[in-house]
Amino acid sequence: MQTILGAGGTTSIELAKQLPNYAKDIRLVSRNPKKVNETDQLMSADLSNPLKLDEAVKGSEVVYVCIAFDYKTAVWKESWPNFMKNLIASCSKHEAKIVFVDNMYMYDKNHLGHMTEETPINPCSEKGKVRAEIYLMLMDAIQKGNVTGLVARSADFYGPGVVQSALTQSVYYNLLKNKKPQWIGKLDVIHSFTYNKDIGKALAILGNTPDAFNQVWHLPTTQEKLTSLQWIALMIKEMKNEKKIQTLSKGMLGFLGLFIPVLKEFKDIYYQYSGDYYFDSSKFNKRFNFTPTSPEAGIKEMVG
Repeated sequence: MQTILGAGGTTSIELAKQLPNYAKDIRLVSRNPKKVNETDQLMSADLSNPLKLDEAVKGSEVVYVCIAFDYKTAVWKESWPNFMKNLIASCSKHEAKIVFVDNMYMYDKNHLGHMTEETPINPCSEKGKVRAEIYLMLMDAIQKGNVTGLVARSADFYGPGVVQSALTQSVYYNLLKNKKPQWIGKLDVIHSFTYNKDIGKALAILGNTPDAFNQVWHLPTTQEKLTSLQWIALMIKEMKNEKKIQTLSKGMLGFLGLFIPVLKEFKDIYYQYSGDYYFDSSKFNKRFNFTPTSPEAGIKEMVG
């Protein structure tokens, strides 16, 4: 049995599509799970409830943690540490391996120009501090031998169906409405994006590779160093809707957040868009001979 906690999001859907290549029994768990494959087993559960989480983990060989709490700092501070504590306890009890889907928020902001699995942990944002806390909780449990697990990190992600992304929220949606695309921070700096279908493939590979556990992996991300402007230009070209780009300052995010709440939350991570942000996934690419989806192909499928 391989179980996805937080089923229904774009990442977990892509993962679910890949798991039949490795496992016969697949369990999808969320508040309102829906089948991706005909043989999927569905379990409705509030995973913030430790008893429900334990029930979801029971019988699983591998547990993929794709759960996403509301993108609000206050919610993260309250929900994530409790969830991680309960996850570790249940997976230790039932001897289930953990594949934890993570982001790069805990990395030192002075090292974002070239992020690897060895980049220093030194968060400067409130969300980053939460991510560092739960990462260290998991790694401590792994190092003590209480659980077997791995951490799989991605950069900002994009692709078909992805909603919580700057490319989606302020570029794609605006162009669909024939409005100017907006961008947070600078246009002339490098910014990496990870394609959601590559994430699904990579998570399935990692979860079924025994020697991949007990370490950190960067999920496959294009190694082309595109600037934010080049990403936006690709989308403008693909959508055939030439518009002047509007850049958003940190102060403007607060105002616009009154109308688009998710933009208000981006103030906490504004620093990620004000300098080079390059996500190196060469460790994964080389180990698994994996070629990440090109930006051109990814944008084409996203808007197609």
